[in-house]
Amino acid sequence: MTTMTDPPQASFRLSQLIYDTRYRSYTFQFIALILLVALMAYLGANLVTNLAEQGQNIAFGFLAEPSGYDINQRPIEYDSQSSHLRASLVGVLNTLIVAFLGCLTATILGVVAGVLRLSPNWLVRKLMAGYVEAFRNVPVLIWILIIFTIMTAVLPAPNAFRGDNASASMLFDAFAFTNRGVYTPAPIWGAGSLVVVLTFLASIFGMFYYRRYATKLLYDTGKLIPMGWPSLVILVVPSILMFFVMGQPISLDYPALKGFNFQGGLHIRGSLIALWFALAIYTGAFIAENVRAGIQAVSKGQTEAAASLGMRPNRIMNLVILPQALRVIIPPLISQYLNLTKNSSLAIAVGYMDVTGTLGGITLNQTGRAIECVLLLMIFYLTISLAISAVMNVYNKSIALKER
Repeated sequence: MTTMTDPPQASFRLSQLIYDTRYRSYTFQFIALILLVALMAYLGANLVTNLAEQGQNIAFGFLAEPSGYDINQRPIEYDSQSSHLRASLVGVLNTLIVAFLGCLTATILGVVAGVLRLSPNWLVRKLMAGYVEAFRNVPVLIWILIIFTIMTAVLPAPNAFRGDNASASMLFDAFAFTNRGVYTPAPIWGAGSLVVVLTFLASIFGMFYYRRYATKLLYDTGKLIPMGWPSLVILVVPSILMFFVMGQPISLDYPALKGFNFQGGLHIRGSLIALWFALAIYTGAFIAENVRAGIQAVSKGQTEAAASLGMRPNRIMNLVILPQALRVIIPPLISQYLNLTKNSSLAIAVGYMDVTGTLGGITLNQTGRAIECVLLLMIFYLTISLAISAVMNVYNKSIALKER
């Protein structure tokens, strides 16, 4: 029994899934999902059937077989008797190295060029405009080849550093720039070095925390405290103190010319340098335009108001303009990071063995497992792209305007 105050009980009808606006969008999305799953199942079944007719199947056992080829740039231990899985891991690490270095360098170049493009100095402004137009309108592959050719043709061979009549000399007796790459001192990690490294990482977080605290204090109270030298002290002093407290556990292995080449130290091959700088300079030109657009999106009244308070131009840019411009800069910046990471697959053009050169190149040709290799490549690039997007989206949400 119901009373007069009870709401009427409405019966649910299937027609509501189409005509009721509360459910219509979910209905169409569910239908689209079913059709997509059916299409993928059909394509998968068709693939398995065709492979079976040819006496083949999809298997990944080849990853455990010996690779039988060498890799010139090896961040981890590897030789020709290592497995294809190990070779693929080396390629993955090489891709991540050049992607990280490229994104970091491109960001610095892009921010500097983007700010200088709005400089009141006519010469500086035109130079930055020339850099942007020159690099973003020429394919990145051409820049990779140009930089690699310059390095191999202009820089001296290692034997030019030999003897008293050497035509080339090492920089600070520690760095050698040759047509085979750059030789630099390599760290030697002794007992207690991990403590020093952890201290340095903690100092980095401490520096950012201090700068964030100083900025918040300025916004909340108007009190301006120094940022430059305290940040430097926080970054450097604790690590130096811990270095001596732990008995100087980190030393350097310097490169030395022995025979026809340098031995010892860290060898950064010309292929890595060419790929790194070409990707960074090319992508930095696009980032510069994003930065310029973000700065111009901020009202000029913000600059005028800050200047009326007696703030210096550099502080106006750091504390007023850039924090607001980041809301415009970050979304397209994510796309530039993704493009740089995917463009690193051009590494094979200069002999840098990234994951496309190992798994998608030599391993694929030796084993004939094209479907498996391409599938693994797709999964890797999809995973790294989603990871970059996720991290940058978290940062983007942290700087977004908070609505009340």
